[in-house]
Amino acid sequence: MAFDSKGGGGAKELSVLIVGTGFAGLGMGIKLKEAGIDSFTILERADDVGGTWRDNSYPGCACDVQSHLYSFSFEPNPNWTRMFAPQPEIKAYLRHCAQKYELMPHIHYNAEVVRAEYDEKAAIWNVTTRAGETYGANVLVSGMGGLSTPAYPTIKGLEKFKGKTFHSANWDHAYELEGKRVAVIGTGASAIQFVPQIAKKVARLDLYQRTPTWILPKPDREITAAERLLFRRFPAAQQAFRNSIYWMLESRVLGFVINPRVMKLVERQARSHIRRQVADPALRAKLTPDYTIGCKRILISDDFYPAVSRANVEVIDSGIQEVKANSVVDASGVERAVDAIILGTGFKAQDPMPRGAIFGRDGQDILDAWKDGPEAYKGSTVAGFPNFYMLVGPNTGLGHSSMVYMIESQVQYVLDAVKTMRREGLRSLEVRPEVQARYNAGLQQKLGKAVWQSGCKSWYVNEAGKNTTLWPSFTFKFREETRRIDLVDYRTETRVSTAKA
Repeated sequence: MAFDSKGGGGAKELSVLIVGTGFAGLGMGIKLKEAGIDSFTILERADDVGGTWRDNSYPGCACDVQSHLYSFSFEPNPNWTRMFAPQPEIKAYLRHCAQKYELMPHIHYNAEVVRAEYDEKAAIWNVTTRAGETYGANVLVSGMGGLSTPAYPTIKGLEKFKGKTFHSANWDHAYELEGKRVAVIGTGASAIQFVPQIAKKVARLDLYQRTPTWILPKPDREITAAERLLFRRFPAAQQAFRNSIYWMLESRVLGFVINPRVMKLVERQARSHIRRQVADPALRAKLTPDYTIGCKRILISDDFYPAVSRANVEVIDSGIQEVKANSVVDASGVERAVDAIILGTGFKAQDPMPRGAIFGRDGQDILDAWKDGPEAYKGSTVAGFPNFYMLVGPNTGLGHSSMVYMIESQVQYVLDAVKTMRREGLRSLEVRPEVQARYNAGLQQKLGKAVWQSGCKSWYVNEAGKNTTLWPSFTFKFREETRRIDLVDYRTETRVSTAKA
């Protein structure tokens, strides 16, 4: 299928192809429709909308940002039942948005993108799905996000294990855990949510921890029926509540970026949390990190420490030597029989695109353009890849607030680019290499002073020591930067002339 395989029949018919139906893809589609642009299609690899909130359905899955901020500003939900929404409610919210804003006719399901190539002569992106379908569009927008591809560990013998194995992002709900001996590998954001849920069901749980994480109390509670009624009748009250959450979270930038010494106060709170909930000194020592709080992602939970303190749970921090047919052998040589292995090993945040997937000018693979790790201009555009935009792109991630706020900022930037192309009769927009380089040099300079560079090993930073994931400032600063596109930053090509230098 092609919208406009010859590059257009006029600026008004500019076509857009969006990949993904999470917050990013749906948000982009909603704003295109709102702007009167209907010539777009959304490709979704699964059979329903929702992105990461569709795929991650493990027990206990919930957001770690308050519900009223982790939602579109233009579509408040007065019916959240908890301060931190559980996964089913977020998935239902996204489906509601897709239906309310009439995106369903634009969505093609079971359409996993495996290859996208830019045709310079036609100024068209040609996209191929795993099923062999082809699409063509003037503009390609990736809404896949950085936490969409599960990371699988390299462990000797794992492929030979005869029991049940699955990743938390592909939870096998048909597998009965009751009475089973289970090994969980990883203690990140997913594991601290599902471990408390399964610990009370399984016969034994062996939790393999590579590095302990700092955990703070989770200020979660039920949102009462009276509060929900108030928000329905008086939307301004909900907006005020959202604003209060936003500014409270925004203050965290002071510790993360501006003055990391402030994090010592946060660390005291985390240490107090461990002391209150873990009575065993030996276990407490295992669970206490030795790096500056905030260097890795800070987690929130009130039930993880009690769960790992149970008699049927053992925390193993010596590492894994190998996996055998029916057991796991730790680095100390101790062998433990298990029936199932659950991988809570996170996502490939440093590899947002696989090799052989995205090809720009001169057939260049985007991974070859990223010699030192993923980077983009304003997290959105990449030199050498005209008319290609990334939502939740490099250095747009947050350690302190809601990614939906960042997504809405990027959507506005991409929308302004599309509207500018229509208005100016442009066939292509491509960020200038020197602009991208200067922008990222500034980012890395700021990041060098942040707590994330204080010495720990995390998925924020690649093997070369470059932080490719996080935004090193206030989110309102990012919104200011992405309010509109500035053509001086771009090489432009009109429909009737050659490129403007």
